[in-house]
Amino acid sequence: MTTRREKNEAEIRGRIGEIVEGLRAKDLEALKRLYSTDIVSFDIESPLQDVGIEAKLRNWAKVFTLFERVDYELRDLTLTVGDEVAFGHAFGRLSGTLAGGPATGGTWVRVTFGFRKIGGAWWITHDQVSLPIDIQSGRAMTGLEP
Repeated sequence: MTTRREKNEAEIRGRIGEIVEGLRAKDLEALKRLYSTDIVSFDIESPLQDVGIEAKLRNWAKVFTLFERVDYELRDLTLTVGDEVAFGHAFGRLSGTLAGGPATGGTWVRVTFGFRKIGGAWWITHDQVSLPIDIQSGRAMTGLEP
């Protein structure tokens, strides 16, 4: 028999799978169906914080402009799931073919998701993407792999 926690985790894993599919398809409408309208996002580029679904979708639209073909991979996804709130972390890599340019293998980043169950569905209410930095130089360490 499936427990409530197992059911919730399966639903959240499905939502994360929809992120991957939406990115590969360059489908902003599919991505819009995953994020809460008041999402708070700490993305890889400035500013330090974006608030709201429109800001989040602008970031993805920028990616879709830069890439002719997009691929996205997640590794080591770990979830902690409650009845109404959940969080997870993983390593993610955006890669593909740049618009008018060469293929790129991308850079592995750290990804954190925060979820809330609203109206019976799991919504991403917070996400954060980061790179470790070298403290002495202040530069991002982009060559690391999980």
